[in-house]
Amino acid sequence: MDQDFFEALGYQHWIADDLYRQGTEDATLRELMIDRIYDTLIDEEELRLCDETCKIIADSLAPRPYSSREFIREMGAYLEKQGKTPAKGGVDSIILAAYQMDVPIFVPAFSDCSAGFGLVAHQHGRGDKPKVSIDSVKDFYELTQLKIANPATGLLMIGGGVPKNFAQDIVVSAEILGVDAPMHKYAIQITVADVRDGALSSSTLKEASSWGKVDTTFEQMVYSEATLALPLITGYAYHKKAFAERQQRRWSRLLEPVTA
Repeated sequence: MDQDFFEALGYQHWIADDLYRQGTEDATLRELMIDRIYDTLIDEEELRLCDETCKIIADSLAPRPYSSREFIREMGAYLEKQGKTPAKGGVDSIILAAYQMDVPIFVPAFSDCSAGFGLVAHQHGRGDKPKVSIDSVKDFYELTQLKIANPATGLLMIGGGVPKNFAQDIVVSAEILGVDAPMHKYAIQITVADVRDGALSSSTLKEASSWGKVDTTFEQMVYSEATLALPLITGYAYHKKAFAERQQRRWSRLLEPVTA
């Protein structure tokens, strides 16, 4: 999401050639203020401007704890207000599209990005005054609310780590709140990780069933590189056109306070 916002502001990621991918020129890149993310390069000065933009957004908000969903929604609102939209010459953006279509985006490790630097700068600038912060428990609670409001749920997971458990655990969380929430009806995980060393977030989907998170009737571990498997799955789902029979959902509106 951080890199999506970076590009939505008008900046770019550049493809690194083999020389730079090997890591032998990282000292030179540092001198040139160019940051490397494996095989992509970004201008550090532009990244600092992205940090500053996140600070500007935080400074404009009422000082209170926010879920990552709430703050990312404000990032989408900023892009629209600033005219950073495809209709006005901007680029496609997941954050902007999600804002416009009321699709909630949760990032459980939100501080580990450019927005995190912006929020640090915001809190430093506020001193002892009330300040904007990211409440990860509020993230978890909001996701649990979505599960309670929509008993039939499924997961499509690319990779693993914290987001995987974050999404799976809302079934258990709902039960702790006294709601008899059914397990996720289906789950698909695309990964190249191995469960033995914990890289698979220590759990196959069958193992998650023992926790009451995922129904094993429709669970599928897909051991594949995501850029190969995901386009195939997406293309299949798109061409089936099942979505054409479904009513559009505005999930973010379930989590927003009702205003007169």
